[in-house]
Amino acid sequence: MKFFLTIAFLLIFMPAALAEEPLPEVAAVEAYLNGLSTLKAHFVQTANDGTQTSGAFMLKRPGRLRFEYDPPVRDFIVADGRFVHYYDGQMKQESSAPISQTLADFFLRANLKLSGDISVSDVKRGDGLLYMTLLQSKDPLAGSLTLMFGENPLELKKWRIVDAQGQVTNIELSGTKQGITLKNKLFHYYDPERKELFINK
Repeated sequence: MKFFLTIAFLLIFMPAALAEEPLPEVAAVEAYLNGLSTLKAHFVQTANDGTQTSGAFMLKRPGRLRFEYDPPVRDFIVADGRFVHYYDGQMKQESSAPISQTLADFFLRANLKLSGDISVSDVKRGDGLLYMTLLQSKDPLAGSLTLMFGENPLELKKWRIVDAQGQVTNIELSGTKQGITLKNKLFHYYDPERKELFINK
């Protein structure tokens, strides 16, 4: 299970042609995402080959998230405020990187803006959802992220990643709960093999 697909926050640059005046939908989505303090949901991940995995997704903005996969998959991803840690359950190995150098950086920022280094390339509606495709300003070949929202009220339901090779990964959320209490210990990296807790001071 590849980290860049699992983290599910890949962004790329959009072509230069972008409307100067932001659409009202863009402003609404930006306000909604900035208003997310905590979120917990069940997720189903569908890989490019159709393989599905599932688990729990937890978010505590700014800086923290966790993907915990259902057994028998032992993989998990946790962002602890400074680093994103990925544990490969099959290889029994951990890798990590500063959040600022990962695909999660956009979503975990304290002040999220859909402008500047992040651009909106497309906004449309279909199947009862609002679709918004995001691109990263400095890498025109990296891929795209499409967020899908329910409306009335606005709520994140799905997202789709297309990477630089055209591989598609879909994440669908269900049973979403927002504004709940999530303890910080959920967002520390705990090594399943060494039984050690890694905490950033």
